[in-house]
Amino acid sequence: MTAGATGATTTDEIAVVLGFLAALERLDVDGAAELLDESVVYQNVPLPPARGRTATVGQLQSFMRFSDGFEVVTHNIAANGPVVLTERTDVFVIGGGRASFWVCGTFEVHDGKITLWRDRFDFVDFTVALTRGLAGAAIARLRAR
Repeated sequence: MTAGATGATTTDEIAVVLGFLAALERLDVDGAAELLDESVVYQNVPLPPARGRTATVGQLQSFMRFSDGFEVVTHNIAANGPVVLTERTDVFVIGGGRASFWVCGTFEVHDGKITLWRDRFDFVDFTVALTRGLAGAAIARLRAR
């Protein structure tokens, strides 16, 4: 473990997860993919899991295709061996709007690669956030005219 600027400690596993999320924030799907194990399992509960790097990257590319930006606000992160738990707010930027919603993530990291990524979020919260974000984008477009 290494000491961070705030005196907190960061494990290698946490560093991998934070690097992965940072790549997603840059919309760098290829960079994020480099941190995924070939046999990674990715699931947005309760949706069915994507199995393997190719399927996971396909889902990430689909998400990024519909957004102009992506942000992650990490509220809490903790590791117990290879398991990293995150409590965060994810933000999709869509046009002039923003869709922010709470996410709880579980990652497993082995040999510097993410082998499991499972996110849980409230579908109602996500739907409301997406609706607000799309409405904000529509309002921004109307104001631009």
